[in-house]
Amino acid sequence: MKQPDRSSLFDNWAGSYDARVASDPDGFPFAGYEQVLERVVGLADVKPEMRILDLGIGTGNLAARFVHRGCEVWGLDFSAEMLARARAKLPQINLIQADLLSDWTTELRGSFDRVVSAYVFHEFDLETKVGLLEQIFSHCLLLRGLVVIADIAFPDARSRTAASQHWQFDEDEYYWSADETIGACEQVALQVAYEQISSCAGVFTFTRVAHG
Repeated sequence: MKQPDRSSLFDNWAGSYDARVASDPDGFPFAGYEQVLERVVGLADVKPEMRILDLGIGTGNLAARFVHRGCEVWGLDFSAEMLARARAKLPQINLIQADLLSDWTTELRGSFDRVVSAYVFHEFDLETKVGLLEQIFSHCLLLRGLVVIADIAFPDARSRTAASQHWQFDEDEYYWSADETIGACEQVALQVAYEQISSCAGVFTFTRVAHG
């Protein structure tokens, strides 16, 4: 499913993004933001010198945590302004401007220990999410690699519906339901674990289903 070009929106948001996150730590959509990012790092279980790919790196808040743990970090984002903010914070990382739904550079193929993301995949419907996960596992990860994604998410469709009524969700965004995600990923041989971290955010860990 082709998504509309929203790069200009994120370019305009780049300068105020970090302040927006910090301004309402208990409200929607960034409730528990710091805890969510820390949980991504914990579940990624990284060691120094591991290669990490951060999809939708934004201003670099998640990537910084992996840099501080001695990892080699690459970041991809479609917003030039977001990348500029990330580069200013983390000049040592490798940054690529590209849309997640476009053809990715060959530099990203087959060489990462972990692929991570935070507050990005809700831009895509479930079918597109699963397609991106398949692409990551097929083209980006080393054999025993894993994917850890934090986002606006809920344990099941019922709780997501209740949250939608409470917060009046944007109709153009596709917030996760863990039960739907687990079912869809089982169909493409991906195993999923999910943890709810805050009232509106959780963390998924994706691995290949072991055979034999």
